[in-house]
Amino acid sequence: MIDTETVTPSAPSFSDWACPLPLRDYPTIVLGHGGGGQLSAELVEHLFLPAFGTADAASLSDSTVLTLPGTRVAYSTDSFVVKPLIFPGGSIGTLAVHGTVNDLAMSGATPLVLSAGFILEEGLPMATLARIVQDMGAAAREAGVRIVTGDTKVVERGKGDGIYINTSGIGVVPAGRDIGPSRVRTGDVVLVSGTIGDHGMAIMSQREGLEFETTITSDSAALHTLVAELLVAAPGTRALRDPTRGGVASSLNEIARASNVGIVVDEEKVPVRGPVRAACELLGLDPFFVANEGKLIAIVPAAEAEAALAAMQAHPLGRDAAIIGAAVETHPGMLVSRTGIGARRVITMQIGEQLPRIC
Repeated sequence: MIDTETVTPSAPSFSDWACPLPLRDYPTIVLGHGGGGQLSAELVEHLFLPAFGTADAASLSDSTVLTLPGTRVAYSTDSFVVKPLIFPGGSIGTLAVHGTVNDLAMSGATPLVLSAGFILEEGLPMATLARIVQDMGAAAREAGVRIVTGDTKVVERGKGDGIYINTSGIGVVPAGRDIGPSRVRTGDVVLVSGTIGDHGMAIMSQREGLEFETTITSDSAALHTLVAELLVAAPGTRALRDPTRGGVASSLNEIARASNVGIVVDEEKVPVRGPVRAACELLGLDPFFVANEGKLIAIVPAAEAEAALAAMQAHPLGRDAAIIGAAVETHPGMLVSRTGIGARRVITMQIGEQLPRIC
């Protein structure tokens, strides 16, 4: 388990290190608004939430839990614009199913049904569409969910980049289960279910034509069975998050702010595959900010941490799971990493994104 004793009330005040950012007053949308970083957060907080009259930004999660007569359900929606459409380890079709299933699972829900909306560009090869739709069907069957409704639109050539997909999903949440970013408390332990950065670097290596000794493959997968086994072993689980856009760094920053605790992670304990690390170094990227599509972050009470780790490592999708950090009383609302040489660095949310169009 990570040692948090070095982060004490007498440690330097990290809040004093943060420099004010310039006013981000954009007259038009930029790619960074969709990157899962600070610009995305500002768009949601200052435009969408006030217009829709919904909850405050700190309470938002991957899906929302609704109480209906006789049951509680989780509801989620997501859109997918990945480029290229087909990549090592999956396609935009598998990504659309896995992404929504995982958003439901992060609320502790059992996913049941999905919708699928397609925006097709004139000129898209029928063979490509068939491959993507077949991938979606296979992924849904493997995950045990049904695609029960949908819609299709076609736009003019040059206006749609092949295909965009939107999926929404509904799942059932057991009575008494309450999982959310604001529930994290000082002393809780942070776990990750496996190696980070695989999906983002699989996409980028395809775009840039990078070749390594082994092919970097996307980790795209449905995580609900892993979550189910985790919750049996650690029923007190506080928060779950699948670190997609913005990576592990953005997810942990969001959790730290929502719960008003500090989070410290040990960089040497965060699993990263060798080819992914090499690709990041070659491109000047930080694995902490690279998207994942088949990994989750779990924050559990310290007393349940070892049981949670064992449960994840016993599951095929959690073999490389590790304890990587803890929630601490110092530097509330901030993410701090301890490096391999013993130094500490503040990891903030990026303004935009490292890799556009990765999901």
